[in-house]
Amino acid sequence: MTTETTTAADETEQTLFDQISFYRVALYAVLIGMIGFFLAPIEAGLVTSFKTIDAVTRTASYAPPGPEGFTLQKWQTAFDTLLRGLINSFIFAAPATIISALLGSMAAYGLTQIDWRGQIPILALFIAGIFIPYQAVLVPLSKIWSTYIPLSDLLWPLWAITGVSSSYGDLMALSFSHIAYGIPICMLLFRSYYKSMSDDIVEAARLDGASVRKIYQRIVLPLSKPMFAVVLIYQFTQIWNDLLFALILLTTSSNPAAPVTLILAGLGEAQQGTDFALRMAGALLTALPTLIIYILFGEEFAKGVAT
Repeated sequence: MTTETTTAADETEQTLFDQISFYRVALYAVLIGMIGFFLAPIEAGLVTSFKTIDAVTRTASYAPPGPEGFTLQKWQTAFDTLLRGLINSFIFAAPATIISALLGSMAAYGLTQIDWRGQIPILALFIAGIFIPYQAVLVPLSKIWSTYIPLSDLLWPLWAITGVSSSYGDLMALSFSHIAYGIPICMLLFRSYYKSMSDDIVEAARLDGASVRKIYQRIVLPLSKPMFAVVLIYQFTQIWNDLLFALILLTTSSNPAAPVTLILAGLGEAQQGTDFALRMAGALLTALPTLIIYILFGEEFAKGVAT
């Protein structure tokens, strides 16, 4: 009897082990398939960027070019062409990201940690701003910056003193537009974070006589580092990759203040056809800054998402 019981238990344990092993193998297979699905376009783009025009047409997109079809010229050409756009994009994206995140944090603090009359309607306006699509504001936005607040004309003393092209007024308008459009989503992200934050520390600071500004600066702001990482990465990625606003406000890639996405849109285009290798090299170069941001703030980003 004991032997039969032991044998049955061993068989049950073996069956359970086989099931677990099968599910684990299936899980790993699905994960590997998903990784391959997402990495395949990157691999194809990277391989293509090192090909000559002849190698692009002669080989599959994911296949190596071979010694006779390998070249670094596409990367050199892409870098020389996009350098001005990369600098311009950083000039407007960095301050727009930081300012929109900071203002969004302040707004969220005021809408969660402070009680005041009219709080709900203001919150509703912020939320409404999130759901207004870009396309709905393109015409009025263009009208505002070209007719009512033409920074290229209003800031003419600045352009005259610095010797910078007045076209950079359009780049400033682009930066302000992203700040205004980014504040609502930043506020919503910070608000959800502050709602989950313990009120004990804030209440203790209030009892000690700390002002609203000091509570924000010395308590709330330091505790917001994980969420700042999330918001900064999100905002920088959105602003850096934007083409629609840039196309409306700066119009053409020949504009001295054109951001990198506007220049990239026409990269590799010619009467003879499209130079896909050049476009792939340009796309990968354009994506590098956002990748660097993810690497620098990856740990804080994970903490912010987890909370």
